Amino acid sequence: MEDQMKIVLSTLTLIVALASACFAQDAKTIDAAKKEGGKVVIYGSLESQVVDEVLAGFRKKTGLTAEYWRASAMSVMNRSMSEYRAGAPLFDIVMNNSDPLVIMANEGMIAKYDSPTAKKYPKDQIDPRLGPVSRYGIVGVVFHKGLIKAEDAPKSLDELVSAKYKGMLVMADPTLHVTTIQWLSSLHKIMPKDRADKFIRDLAAMKPTLVESMLPAAERMANGEFPIALTFVKYAYSAAKGGAPLDYMRVDKMLGDAHFAVLSGKAPRPNAGKAFIDYYLDDENMRVLAHAGEFPNRKGIYPPLPGADKIQYVQMEVLEAKAFEEKKKEFAKIFLK
Repeated sequence: MEDQMKIVLSTLTLIVALASACFAQDAKTIDAAKKEGGKVVIYGSLESQVVDEVLAGFRKKTGLTAEYWRASAMSVMNRSMSEYRAGAPLFDIVMNNSDPLVIMANEGMIAKYDSPTAKKYPKDQIDPRLGPVSRYGIVGVVFHKGLIKAEDAPKSLDELVSAKYKGMLVMADPTLHVTTIQWLSSLHKIMPKDRADKFIRDLAAMKPTLVESMLPAAERMANGEFPIALTFVKYAYSAAKGGAPLDYMRVDKMLGDAHFAVLSGKAPRPNAGKAFIDYYLDDENMRVLAHAGEFPNRKGIYPPLPGADKIQYVQMEVLEAKAFEEKKKEFAKIFLK
């Protein structure tokens, strides 16, 4: 019994010591960030209304301000790369999904930062170049219950491409949109490859309406233009908050992409960037993300979406630049013919 008490006390002492060290490091980083001007500039693909909540918490905790520019994943990458190559990057942080960030990492654009908050993440959830996975973008079929009854909605991906749903679907353009290209390229991970290849051809034959990204697809479905959208599952919650009666197709496994917050290799305000990453990865912000409908990388923290804790997440393929361009050409031949 005495030995057990010693172990408990030793463990508690270690936890307190680690926490104190983290707090000291945080304070030092925040102080240095204030000397840089007290501001961080972020480019990202996460919706602005979600980031507004994140930044409010960041300001409250650190006293630092932030500027945020939001666009699609590809647009974020293109602007970041243009500024970086010109030698005058304006951004400190990029928040994006894995494929664009891998391309940026291969260009040497990302600085390695071992945040003290990263110690809370299992090693298998930390990319050696991008750091910890912060959240997941889970792709699924979302439908408008005012336009299609739940019992009439598709129950599987194979059913989605049946003739009765032709002309009813809106989705992000698979010849341009990063995550859609990833999703189509990864279907073999949740169904046999021959079925996946057939599904892609059948999906193109449905003549879906193609839009710029996942958000416009969800918006056009939520406002009643289309009964079904292939988009992020999170919109079944966040768009529904605006009054649209939405639900999503329940299936055993759903493909998704990993998202990261990374520090620019030429950050004008590196300490402000580090302070943001420290906050962004911590539990307080994970709850902010979940409350907004996101799927944070934290066990036990889920968005308030029925069945969210039952979703079996399957990581999509990470495509290098060459493979990505090849897939773009492949899907252009299928979807634009």
